[in-house]
Amino acid sequence: MIRLLTFTTLYPNPAAPNHGVFVENRLRHLVASGEVRSTVLAPVPWFPFAAAYSAMRARQAGVAAEEVRHGLRVLHPRFLSVPGLGLMTSPAGLFRSARRSLEYLLAEGFAFDAIDAHYLHPEGMVAVRLGQHFGKPVVLTARGSDVSQLPQYRGPRRAILRALREADALIAVSAGLKEGMVELGADPGRITVLRNGVDLGLFQPPVARAQQPPRLLSVGLLIPRKGHDRIIAALPELPGFHLRILGEGPERGRLEAQARALGVADRVSLPGAVPHARLAAEYGAADALVLASTREGWANVLLEAMACGTPVLASPAWGCREAVQAPAAGRLLADFSVGAIVAGVRALFAALPDRAATRRYAEGFGWDETTAGQLAIFRRVLGQPC
Repeated sequence: MIRLLTFTTLYPNPAAPNHGVFVENRLRHLVASGEVRSTVLAPVPWFPFAAAYSAMRARQAGVAAEEVRHGLRVLHPRFLSVPGLGLMTSPAGLFRSARRSLEYLLAEGFAFDAIDAHYLHPEGMVAVRLGQHFGKPVVLTARGSDVSQLPQYRGPRRAILRALREADALIAVSAGLKEGMVELGADPGRITVLRNGVDLGLFQPPVARAQQPPRLLSVGLLIPRKGHDRIIAALPELPGFHLRILGEGPERGRLEAQARALGVADRVSLPGAVPHARLAAEYGAADALVLASTREGWANVLLEAMACGTPVLASPAWGCREAVQAPAAGRLLADFSVGAIVAGVRALFAALPDRAATRRYAEGFGWDETTAGQLAIFRRVLGQPC
């Protein structure tokens, strides 16, 4: 039995139930193999007078120090995080918080064999330091903007490059992401591509679908890089189409104002974030999912929609190109422009794939292969037979 410490700030908690759910899903399937046990160390950001900065900060301040999710013990120590810095957070405070929590665990009898860490910054460098401090190997998973965006900044870039050099093994969630890691200087021989999978039991086609005007669905944080604004901008050229955007974030007001200014507010709805377990009904009710993100390591929403029989129209970002490789899946946008979205929607709806065929395509993306790949990596770094 391999005993893991899973370390990441990307993990769901009561204040942010969809935050990092892809990390939790992968871990749940790994543990379900019966070959692994894991305790999760998922620090949450803290700052004095957090409520004065945002409602989200206030909710995070109230997250319990420990909880159990899906049978996994999850600890939520606090680390100092200045509002507004976001992903630019210094690894130093996070390391101190994580080290104290891990020392507490060890004092109560906890034992682990390796660190399973997610995201290159700030978690990557912190995980490497934890591994060196406690004498344990580190397997580090890169997931998207930690390769495509953060290395543009001097401090994060230095920390990321060191993490890539000193981790015992590296995982990329798409081949495109691996290419980005190699461009940063990572040894390609140390990187394994393990795509995310989809829960084919949770995400299934609906028994029946109501008659309705054509409905587009967009799912993701309401932030600029998700491209919700470009989908709204396409609606004047797509008469009769309705758009439902699921998510929360700082762009809500701007998106609502944009829809009003374009005269399409009656065809755009923003109901907020939806619990992960309820997304299947949303996918099943849509005619197509549109993902207009400018950056994606591997977009889980694509597979989730396809598993519900809903074809996708996806941007040409890294992981999207690998997820959409057959007509049954849907189409890739020619580029990131509004015009490409208009043309893509028209082309997709001119020949919508059979929903049963879309589901069959998604069935090729279960979790078994990814779980087997993780087991092989952890056994290798622990010197166990694979």
